[in-house]
Amino acid sequence: MSKIEDRCRLVLVAPDIPDGLERVKLVGDALKGGDVASVIVPQYGLSDADFQKHAEALVPVIQKAGAAALIEGDTRVAGRAKADGIHIAGAAAALAEAIERHAPKLIVGGGNATDRHHALEIGELRPDYVFFGRTDGDIKSEAHPKNLALAEWWASMIEIPCIVMGGMDPQSALAVAETGAEFVALRLAVFGEAEQAPSVVAAVNALLDEKAPRFEG
Repeated sequence: MSKIEDRCRLVLVAPDIPDGLERVKLVGDALKGGDVASVIVPQYGLSDADFQKHAEALVPVIQKAGAAALIEGDTRVAGRAKADGIHIAGAAAALAEAIERHAPKLIVGGGNATDRHHALEIGELRPDYVFFGRTDGDIKSEAHPKNLALAEWWASMIEIPCIVMGGMDPQSALAVAETGAEFVALRLAVFGEAEQAPSVVAAVNALLDEKAPRFEG
């Protein structure tokens, strides 16, 4: 059996659920389904105080499952919750500031790389990863074609890993893997039907095991 690290791995984006206990249970259940590299936790519409509570409840559950917990946007929340890293969705300046202040102690990565120029601008900052798409960008069944094209170009020439936002269909993970991207992010594909989350994670891992291209050692 091959090592999981030699193919595209799954990243989860925590679902938009205002009930903290329900959110923790759903993410915890999904993580039982199989390999997940990291979980990105967006704030959505939560107040700063509620986001802090959600983060402090979610981070240990994510870490116990062996995944990295990445808090989107709020570096103070990430620090207080003892998260593994910060996901910056904004422009290069915000990412540069986060890298300067928190790397290498924390994983710092992000995106808003809407074209090649912005992707290279972000790449010059040497983040831990570049994200193509938005964490709430899974509005169609397939990954956005522009993000797939950017990932294919990036993976062919840049060593910094990339995460690509997939679509609402779990099968969209394979199209992302075929670009050469190191990671595929899924949100609604996994969490759209709560009780299905663990089996979807298992199915995506099986799909990637069987069909994803392997990275050269």
